[in-house]
Amino acid sequence: MENLQALTVYESGQITAIKDWKKEEPSVMNKAMGVVAAPLSWLVQKVVPDNAIQAVLEAANWAGSQLADTGDILRDGGVEQICKLRSKDLELSDRLADEVHNWAIGFASLEGGAAGVAGLPGMAADIPAIITLALRTVHKIGLCYGYECSAEEESSFVLGVLSASGANSIEDKIESLIALRSIQQVLVKNTWKKISEKAATQQLSKEGAIIAARNVAKQLGINLSKRKALQAIPVIGAGIGASMNGW
Repeated sequence: MENLQALTVYESGQITAIKDWKKEEPSVMNKAMGVVAAPLSWLVQKVVPDNAIQAVLEAANWAGSQLADTGDILRDGGVEQICKLRSKDLELSDRLADEVHNWAIGFASLEGGAAGVAGLPGMAADIPAIITLALRTVHKIGLCYGYECSAEEESSFVLGVLSASGANSIEDKIESLIALRSIQQVLVKNTWKKISEKAATQQLSKEGAIIAARNVAKQLGINLSKRKALQAIPVIGAGIGASMNGW
């Protein structure tokens, strides 16, 4: 109760906003794009098969973490270490995160437009690029709140965040959020080595949620390719690529 009483008006408002987002259905665009793009989605699968997307996602997560530089966050946050932001004002972290988010939208739109001009060949380069940028953004926003996801188990949480954000239905979203909660609880208690050992003995436990979250995140890559199928049309694909990447 003491922690709840200590909340500022701003913090209370953000908690409410988070709760509302958790209950919010994925957007109409999320659902509609899968239907509209269905006739062309098989073309995308020919260019970027499922197993390739999964491999790209793992590599993109590593690249995203490496590209999430800390210099501007340290400077604008007025701290010498990223972890110090955990105890600073939440509104400051939100402002830093908004700047990261807005920059990412602008860059993604430019990249998607350029790739869309080339049609299907451009999409082959665009999908790994936008996934890397998305994961870099998740890592970078984590820095804004004082968290550096460098360990393997922490990177699993990052993939879970991407999975929740790209859910196609409220059921998928809830599943991803439950997995994220499980990962959060496990990270407090275990090392990745212990988690792997328990998974090897096929124990049914919360630790298994970390591995499951990775599988859900891989599915996101497949969903992304279907949504962007209309980008396969040369020239017209530029507008679609820019809007879809920004969105």
